[in-house]
Amino acid sequence: MSAKALLPPARGKRPESVLVVIYTVAGETLLLQRIRSGFWQSVTGGLNWGGETPAQAARREVFEETGLERASGWRDWGFSQSFHILPEYRHWYGPGVVENIEHFFSLELPARCPIKLDSCEHDQSCWEDLAVAEHTLWSWTNRAALAQVIAEQV
Repeated sequence: MSAKALLPPARGKRPESVLVVIYTVAGETLLLQRIRSGFWQSVTGGLNWGGETPAQAARREVFEETGLERASGWRDWGFSQSFHILPEYRHWYGPGVVENIEHFFSLELPARCPIKLDSCEHDQSCWEDLAVAEHTLWSWTNRAALAQVIAEQV
């Protein structure tokens, strides 16, 4: 990809994001409740313009949304999913952008740890059993990613 391809358009978010499932070896996952909408999700966030890689975005988003900085426990699952951006969110992107590409990562922790929420994005967090969390999540891509983590735990 050329450097020119990574330049931002006149306005709008980059239609590429990360999803990071944070979970413990005991089989619990961290869920965050989105402000205003009230739905539960894993860590998510868009890639910045200017060449940020999915791996860089994953670490940045985890730190911004939870305060966690970890050197180990990371996994790049090596796949991405494309989804249609809901009409009510399309104003954040450039004209005509209707799809987003989401890259999947996970972060395994030895145990639960304190979380420092970004109050601009989330108003609650909880640690939930992996199997229960799968039925709590709003996003189909988040449920699919969590199912991958669950499959590895068995």
